[in-house]
Amino acid sequence: MSGTPATFKAALIQMRTGLQPAANLDAATRMIGEAKSAGADYVQTPEMTNIMDVDRERFFATIQKEDADTSLAAFRELARKLGIFIHVGSLAIKVAPEKAANRGFLINPKGGIAARYDKIHMFDVDLAGGESYRESRNYRPGEIAVNADLPWGVLGVTICYDLRFPALYRALAEAGATMLAIPSAFTRQTGEAHWHVLMRARAIENGCFVLAAAQAGKHENGRETFGHSIIVDPWGRVLAEGGAEPGVVMAEIDPALVTQARSRMPSLQHGRRFEMAEPMAEPAHLHLVREPE
Repeated sequence: MSGTPATFKAALIQMRTGLQPAANLDAATRMIGEAKSAGADYVQTPEMTNIMDVDRERFFATIQKEDADTSLAAFRELARKLGIFIHVGSLAIKVAPEKAANRGFLINPKGGIAARYDKIHMFDVDLAGGESYRESRNYRPGEIAVNADLPWGVLGVTICYDLRFPALYRALAEAGATMLAIPSAFTRQTGEAHWHVLMRARAIENGCFVLAAAQAGKHENGRETFGHSIIVDPWGRVLAEGGAEPGVVMAEIDPALVTQARSRMPSLQHGRRFEMAEPMAEPAHLHLVREPE
């Protein structure tokens, strides 16, 4: 794009989303304003920016369809007002009386929706200590992977649990992604074990920047999330990282590092299709016969 700077500033908004969309919107708006004042060109919020609620009846009474969602409308106006890209990591959007989409939105500086993405992989997991999640109970999984154009490269759009499915990221990179967005609400338990290594792995194996805004701390619904919003470069170096409290995490992004990393380690060019071999038949049992003494 003519006149586009070679580098840009990316900001991640680390939140502690509660039960009330209006209060969550206020918190996100304030931090997005801080990021803009610090020079951000692209700002990402975490998964479940508008609400985190385990009460099913109250949850569906609160969330709205996309065309009526006040948070989405406000973020679109804010992007237009500030003249920046706002990537709403995800909102709970009603798609049926008792079904929602976990949907991310990339909003351009004119307030238009440049991309939508519905989370593909549902977090249906039983963790140690009785911690249990059944995302598929409330949410309808998506079926389409999404890349979106930014002035500085191509952004692969994903959400949280998608992180554990590397084939998705390989497909995005092979289709042109140079940056991978992974807005999240990782549990504290799984985050402490896997967050850093998985984020760095997705960056390294695909030669992409990783941009991952996160939820952090003890929420009104009783859930505890890990935080540590993170920006990783294509060689796996952590450029910026948050802690356990809400706030803004920023880094300068140099798209030239993608070409540099991929020339040093051109694994995207070396991928080969393959088939799985059929299991080999078990060898016949050998019967040992002792010679007479």
